Amino acid sequence: MTRPAFAALAAAAVGAAGWATATLPAGAQQPPQTPAFRAGVDVVSLNVTVTDLEMRFVTDLVTEDFSVYEDGVRQEINFFTRTQLPIALALLIDTSASMDEEMATAQEAAIGFSQRLGPDDLAEIIDFDSRVDVLQGFTNDVDRLESAIRRTSAGGSTSLYNALYISLKDLTRAPLREADVRREAIIVLSDGEDTSSLVSFEEVLELAKRSETAIYSIGLQAEDRRSRTGFREADFVLRQLAQETGGRAFFPHDVSELPGIYRQISDELSSQYSVGYISANPLRNGQWRRVVVQVDREGATARTKRGYYGPRG
Repeated sequence: MTRPAFAALAAAAVGAAGWATATLPAGAQQPPQTPAFRAGVDVVSLNVTVTDLEMRFVTDLVTEDFSVYEDGVRQEINFFTRTQLPIALALLIDTSASMDEEMATAQEAAIGFSQRLGPDDLAEIIDFDSRVDVLQGFTNDVDRLESAIRRTSAGGSTSLYNALYISLKDLTRAPLREADVRREAIIVLSDGEDTSSLVSFEEVLELAKRSETAIYSIGLQAEDRRSRTGFREADFVLRQLAQETGGRAFFPHDVSELPGIYRQISDELSSQYSVGYISANPLRNGQWRRVVVQVDREGATARTKRGYYGPRG
């Protein structure tokens, strides 16, 4: 991980799949539901969203309802909680010229989302067109977040990959109290393909897969694009980033759908499970490991990050 090691509870709960060193102070008592980890073991942690056939969140499951597989091998779950953990997130808003008519509605939807943050959550506001601007650094002050969102204005081209790259880097530096544990997420709204970034999609995807960040992408479908069929690079990019990181991709046909989408994302972030396990794979070769989570509930589906890179050394 890119941050100092937390206690075993923290290591098992830090968010999307990642590695941490589990340690406990001498004489410390284990909190409820937390196993006694050996010092120095590596813990894989996952945020898991479970939905039923009608895409309603399932929030009443217990440890025994979950099965975790790494590269096809079932793993023993060592940590499980339904407690909502604080989150640090980056809210990215496309302000390219094509967003001009939609900007007012997009602003109000983003403000509505910021007003649903919890007391321990943090958010930053980033807008992107030809350049990327961090309009507001990480804060829990809703007034500051609203003020930053209202400062967005449309103009220029689209540097989507630059914005995602910068926000992924920023989240590794989000302020933390010494014993704080947070999930991480990016919510990105865009209406078109990248036209002016200096980094490539492949670079952004690789950085995202190595992060602990779930990406929720909203691809606003302009009228001229809805009338076309076939491959759309922007849709592929937004969908791929969401799938790899355990987030979700939305493709509304009208800007009026944005408030409802932001509410769905907010509800999902407050309905997730934290699941942790000590990998049965002893190799420390840094290779990609595929993770699958299944739940024992008819009609229910679990979604999480597709995998992680194993430890090295």
